[in-house]
Amino acid sequence: MSEENTTIDAVAETDAEAANRSTSGYHMGAVDTVISVEDVNKQAKAMAEVIPVERIAELAGNDPFLRIDNLKAGYGKMEILHDFNLQVAKGQSLCLIGPNGAGKSTILHSIFGFTNIFSGNILVGDGDNKTDVTAMTSSQKLKHGGIAYILQDKSIFPGMTVEENLWMGGYLMDTPDQAKEAAERVFAKYDRLAARRTHAAGVLSGGERRLLEISRALVMGPEVLLVDEPSIGLEPRFIDMVFEILDDLQHAEGKTIIMVEQNAKKGLEFADVGYVLVSGELAIAGKGDELLENPDVGRLFLGG
Repeated sequence: MSEENTTIDAVAETDAEAANRSTSGYHMGAVDTVISVEDVNKQAKAMAEVIPVERIAELAGNDPFLRIDNLKAGYGKMEILHDFNLQVAKGQSLCLIGPNGAGKSTILHSIFGFTNIFSGNILVGDGDNKTDVTAMTSSQKLKHGGIAYILQDKSIFPGMTVEENLWMGGYLMDTPDQAKEAAERVFAKYDRLAARRTHAAGVLSGGERRLLEISRALVMGPEVLLVDEPSIGLEPRFIDMVFEILDDLQHAEGKTIIMVEQNAKKGLEFADVGYVLVSGELAIAGKGDELLENPDVGRLFLGG
């Protein structure tokens, strides 16, 4: 069975599908009335700013490790992202928020090769030594581009053991022994998984399953982690645990993290930089704490 095909099949919902649903304000917000996605989009468009590329570069310290230039991308013939730009530095975290259908997950999908790219470029690397990964397959981006995708919930193989799930994370390595050696390094880092290595993954708690999903992505030693809804479906105590793990990966191991998070407040509290997307375009960009203090962002996306 192809791991890449399994991964693609596991993508829960495209932004095109999400655009047809309505939302109560925005996720995790305490609102009294139901606001349609159309209304949220209208209000979000009204507060949108023209974001110069210089501002995007400044937020990445003018030294981006991953850069998206004028990207047009989508599904089939449908264009979701319109001349989209993004820059994130090495060891930096970026959180994408916005209404359903805004294009948040499409950005992650485009970086990892799940969409049709109509124009634009995706570059990864230090300084002037960047690799154009735009046309690479997902497998090539993982193996040669150092980009790993951590899907939403339910991407583990429940009938396999924890150990076997980690081995699957190294499916692109030259030999099974290399995958097993990499899995041991992960076990050495996370005692909680090591204690359950022979358990079927399907019996793990929600927090342990998310830890396994993150750990499986680490087997190939990626530099960039694309994290799709890390808190979805988790109890609060496990949400804190997951964000602590991501914080360690960023600050102790220097991983670059690009995240879509339905709990906008939690995501912006975690991230160095935040982007607000509206209708496939960048509406607001700033430091995470700046967006938390922005009254328009708070009203539409933070429930207050």
